Amino acid sequence: MLESTVAAIRPLDEAAMAAARELHGRLTKPAGSLGALEPLSVRLAGLAGACPPPLPEPAAVAIFAGDHGVHAQGVSPWPQEVTAQMIGNFLAGGAVVNAFARQAGASVTVVDVGVATPVAATPTGPAAPDGDPAAPSAGPVGPAALSAAVVATPADPAGPRLVAANVRAGTRDMTVTAALTRDEARAAVEIGIRVADELIDTGAGMLLTGDMGIGNTTPAATLVAAFTGVDAAAATGRGTGVDDTTYAHKVDVVRAALARHAPDPADPLGVLAAVGGLEHAALAGLILGAAARRVPVLLDGVIAVSAALAAAAFAPDAVGAMVAGHRSAEPGATAALRHLGLDPLVDLGLRLGEGTGALLALPVVTGAVRVLHEVATFDAAGVAEK
Repeated sequence: MLESTVAAIRPLDEAAMAAARELHGRLTKPAGSLGALEPLSVRLAGLAGACPPPLPEPAAVAIFAGDHGVHAQGVSPWPQEVTAQMIGNFLAGGAVVNAFARQAGASVTVVDVGVATPVAATPTGPAAPDGDPAAPSAGPVGPAALSAAVVATPADPAGPRLVAANVRAGTRDMTVTAALTRDEARAAVEIGIRVADELIDTGAGMLLTGDMGIGNTTPAATLVAAFTGVDAAAATGRGTGVDDTTYAHKVDVVRAALARHAPDPADPLGVLAAVGGLEHAALAGLILGAAARRVPVLLDGVIAVSAALAAAAFAPDAVGAMVAGHRSAEPGATAALRHLGLDPLVDLGLRLGEGTGALLALPVVTGAVRVLHEVATFDAAGVAEK
């Protein structure tokens, strides 16, 4: 599945992009007056192979969750059990990502791809806008049973759904040994591809990346350093807000993992296996799956962009499907976006993850495309050009 997905990823359609640029030149606005929205809409036309491109809706957030053996090195002040507890919060509709998803009209699918603590679906979804209880959310399902019946559709009134696709109960400690075997890393990537396919098959016009995993900014920083070549200190941030002593230790942990494994950026599966997390690998798969289907994927923070580096290493043309939702406060995110050649749409100092920054950027992406659909040309509106 991984190889066939990578083979299906193609460059952007130049003719469609040229048509979008030409259309922008005829719309009732000064040329270039919409700033970054204009090249974004042109790129989305190239991805779709049509001008105007389809509106990127409905939107679907996929939150991949996993735990990390490197947590034993003291890189986070939060106990590992919080990962599973937050999944319960997602499924009950009580997290920030749920609030933003309701505002944006996006579905939320939670995928347990590597949580160490057993996860169970909650019996009910979030409260409906009128205060009535929502319908029960679906129970967990195995990766082999992914289907439209168990993956939330963008308009599903039942609220968040849980997909049980646990490859292993957390990664190994990457400072001691490889975090994953190559087979485990591949399995996680292919789960991400399958989730992308299911969400698109059930109507999603845009995928948004989400993540949950206590300690996951440490492997994210290691991935960023491995793929971009920046120093560990330039790739590592404070995550959930560690103090100076813990931050210095965290940088040392990233350096130790890089020194132990010397990951080769030309071997993305090997990099993910050596120093990645199961959610990072699955997010890379989600991005690859979206790119193969010519559907845009809106990236969240540092976890997402570290996974995007792996996706780009598998298939450089996958970058054409990526939209950088925001600039995370984590320094590794800026290094990754620079390497990918992507400019973030918003910069609010966020570092929560979950998909929150991507959801805030979603209306910007939709607006960029809507301009090509709805704004009149000078000729049609009877407006004189300069």
